[in-house]
Amino acid sequence: MIPRYARPEMVAVWSPETRFRIWFEIEAHATDALADLGVVPKEAAKIIWEKGGPATFDIARIDEIERETKHDVIAFLTHLAEIVGPEARFVHQGMTSSDVLDTTLSVQLARATDILLADMDKLLAALKRRAMEHKFTPTIGRSHGIHAEPVTFGLKLAQAYAEFERGRARLLAARQEIATCAISGAVGTFANIDPRVEEYVAERMGLAVEPVSTQVIPRDRHAMYFATLGVVASSVERLAIEIRHLQRTEVYEAEEFFSPGQKGSSAMPHKRNPVLTENLTGLARMVRAYALPAMENVALWHERDISHSSVERYIGPDATITLDFALSRLTGVIDKLLVYPENMKRNLDKLAGLHNSQRVLLALTQAGVSREDSYRLVQRNAMKTWEHGADFLTSLKNDAEVSGRIPVSELEAMFDLGYHFKHVETIFERVFGR
Repeated sequence: MIPRYARPEMVAVWSPETRFRIWFEIEAHATDALADLGVVPKEAAKIIWEKGGPATFDIARIDEIERETKHDVIAFLTHLAEIVGPEARFVHQGMTSSDVLDTTLSVQLARATDILLADMDKLLAALKRRAMEHKFTPTIGRSHGIHAEPVTFGLKLAQAYAEFERGRARLLAARQEIATCAISGAVGTFANIDPRVEEYVAERMGLAVEPVSTQVIPRDRHAMYFATLGVVASSVERLAIEIRHLQRTEVYEAEEFFSPGQKGSSAMPHKRNPVLTENLTGLARMVRAYALPAMENVALWHERDISHSSVERYIGPDATITLDFALSRLTGVIDKLLVYPENMKRNLDKLAGLHNSQRVLLALTQAGVSREDSYRLVQRNAMKTWEHGADFLTSLKNDAEVSGRIPVSELEAMFDLGYHFKHVETIFERVFGR
């Protein structure tokens, strides 16, 4: 985790204080369940809560113990015994370390996802507001980076909204996938702990019961979770790249907000660079990079090994913290995005009407000309624009093979910009509802 790309709420989810607090809650809830089953004294379970509940765990002391034990959970339990006293002997009855570690990771990922879902809601709200603002702002659509046919800037943002709405649904499913509890003991057979303890802890921690956990929660769940984060990050990058392209000097249709006092270059005072969206492209690469090791973690030896552990200590915090920052940054970019409709219109007109070529092509076929000949006639006149800057409509009017099939008045009508936007409302209704 790099502080430059981290926000406090998400960082707190992964702090040692949070982790040890969750460890304690899992252990204490399990002890409560064992007390209800008569395995441990109820008074002991009560004392564990009374002394451990309000305690501030000494991280330095836990680290000190771990340097000797070489085992993080045992170090914590030893420190807890220092706080609780003799009743601590009833903690961790029939449990194994993975019960604590895996269930804690589930809690942390679920909490992290709740933050990401809130991030998505803010981004969706910003996209919807700007899409409505520019529903009918004309701009040129591009394929292969080349002028194609007109769209509206609102449609660009509506597409992004729909994509992130799908991403939100995937995140919600990923949260459900990851939020499971395993309190099943060594190799997951419940030999030394009753399954009802797992059910009790799961309910108290807001998790579902893992149907079969061997000694660890199956890592296909985690692989799907981090893959989902990678897909959301890819959507972030797609929109960021669109903005970067639109900000290029030769295009200049939209631009990141440039605040007073901001500097674009240490050497060139005139520069206004798309630094935020370039940063988002880099952050998206990092989030995607965490998906592969998560997939490689699926294949563990037999009932468990710890080859996944070191990986998850990295990717759990880093992936969620990075995506949280990226979603928040993208929301800010969209919210303050500078849009230049005049430049969009200028670029739209740059090729002197060529964006109407398909409409003329279709009209010629309707007039009885073969598609092959129609294409040849339209392309012949389009090339005059590309190569000599000729006005496309004028060329068509002067081409006897074209004007002989389509009256000049009809040709002129085909260059109406509004023709391309007659179904914008339909698309918006599909995306945003009525």
